[in-house]
Amino acid sequence: MTDSRTYHHGDLRRALLAAALEAIDEVGPAALSLRDLARRAGVSHAAPAHHFGDKAGLLTALAAQGFDLLAQALTAADGDPLEAGVAYVDFAVTRRAYFEVMFRPEFYRADDAELIAARDRAGAVLRAGVAALPTGSAPVDPGRDALAAWSIAHGFATLWLAGVLPDRVGDNPRDAARTVLRRLAP
Repeated sequence: MTDSRTYHHGDLRRALLAAALEAIDEVGPAALSLRDLARRAGVSHAAPAHHFGDKAGLLTALAAQGFDLLAQALTAADGDPLEAGVAYVDFAVTRRAYFEVMFRPEFYRADDAELIAARDRAGAVLRAGVAALPTGSAPVDPGRDALAAWSIAHGFATLWLAGVLPDRVGDNPRDAARTVLRRLAP
């Protein structure tokens, strides 16, 4: 019979990140503790520090993973800017723990190369989707337009998560986002 203190995870890094997501869903990123993660993962209290160094290291890895998942979600919109915006809102709602960490650089190492690369990948997909928007009579400025589209999708997602939108938007975030985001490209 094996002693539980000597249990070895096949992929401790993945187990700790999963435990972090669970904890963030319960208490938020600010209250996250490595000791609690170790308990949740069933490992020694030193194990998280061994893999990530400290809480900022763990949240940096989580943010990088989140940006990669966001890039995948935006890519699945297949170049449709409206559906990319809806995918952004859906990501925020269904992967809230990632979302709560990704846009809070005070929690992680913003200069981490892996994080920067993941954030750049998500940004490139977002900019490519915005490039497909009709320009109308306004001068084309892809950077400005991407910032506007991101601000609207991010703002809507943040308002949805805070529960402060009026009842008339309904209870389906994808449908509600689609209605609002259509204002970008009527």
